[in-house]
Amino acid sequence: MVNKIKRWFLHTFTPPWRQRVLFPKATLKAIETAIQQSEATHSGELRFAIENALASRQVWQGVSSYQRALELFAKLHVWDTEENSGVLIYLLLAERTVHIIADRGINKRVTQAEWDSIVRAMQSEFRSGNFQRGSLLGIEQITALLASHFPATANNPNELPDAPIIID
Repeated sequence: MVNKIKRWFLHTFTPPWRQRVLFPKATLKAIETAIQQSEATHSGELRFAIENALASRQVWQGVSSYQRALELFAKLHVWDTEENSGVLIYLLLAERTVHIIADRGINKRVTQAEWDSIVRAMQSEFRSGNFQRGSLLGIEQITALLASHFPATANNPNELPDAPIIID
């Protein structure tokens, strides 16, 4: 119960403006540009979602950051690509967590250890206060994985929006 209360305080008192400070418009634009360039090299589709904090009811219900990432994977239709090639990069700022959720077509060739390595690299940059660099590093490393396993084809439609989404 104590941990649940601590977690509730953490989410409740994370300032609502925090995501705008850590991810200003220039950083969001750099992420969007990196995703556009990335998707030109492979047949995957990337979505980048940033959430400041979970709602109080989610915290009391025990929703984990991973469960929330899975929920957003579905809600944002990342699973709904022609080749099952969607990847969600999810950041929960209140808990300082990063999750990479990939569709089944990608997970057949990319291991969880590879995703975990990218997450650790991103978190290392974030701990140093380098949110733009950490985000771009993650996209760069995901791009390398997808380009090697799923190179771009002549027919490479853009099935998901490239702009990062801020979850309010």
